[in-house]
Amino acid sequence: MNSSSSPYRIIAVCTGNICRSPMAELMLAAALEAEGLGATVAVDSAGTTGYEAGRPIDPRAARRLAATQLTSDRHIAREWQAGWFRERDLILALDVDHYAWLREYAPDQEAMDKVRMLRSFDPALARKDLLDQGIEDPWYGGQADFDAVWHQIHAALPGIIEHVRSVVGNDGWHRPHEHQQVRSIS
Repeated sequence: MNSSSSPYRIIAVCTGNICRSPMAELMLAAALEAEGLGATVAVDSAGTTGYEAGRPIDPRAARRLAATQLTSDRHIAREWQAGWFRERDLILALDVDHYAWLREYAPDQEAMDKVRMLRSFDPALARKDLLDQGIEDPWYGGQADFDAVWHQIHAALPGIIEHVRSVVGNDGWHRPHEHQQVRSIS
């Protein structure tokens, strides 16, 4: 059997795509790479608004990431595109307003089911109310607020990796709507 599979695609979503979601993107990508899943999973990020589109990551977020050797200098903020509901397999909302916005604009139930709160993967918060799973916007605060965001994202990473392993499995990832090409040996 010959199959051309595409990676399992995860996107992190916040408001402007300069603080929380790029931190989540880069932290998750590094964690997946460390777990040997980097070739199987693609991670990116976006904002629900175009307020910051075209701008780099917030310097305070960059500084926090750099403290753990994560480079963010290539990040350029971008706005969510409707087609990503189909193209992404897991959509991680960073706060309840992003969660509500994504579910409201989801074109169908299949897309809606892809939307999860990022911190719902943190075992300490998995059964808590959505309001308790949000990550507040650090933009109005100081470096300590960005440190708090880092810790909140970090606590959810093992759960996300476990989820990815359960979905991807040992034999690779195939999107449910992908058809595998079968080639006869005879």
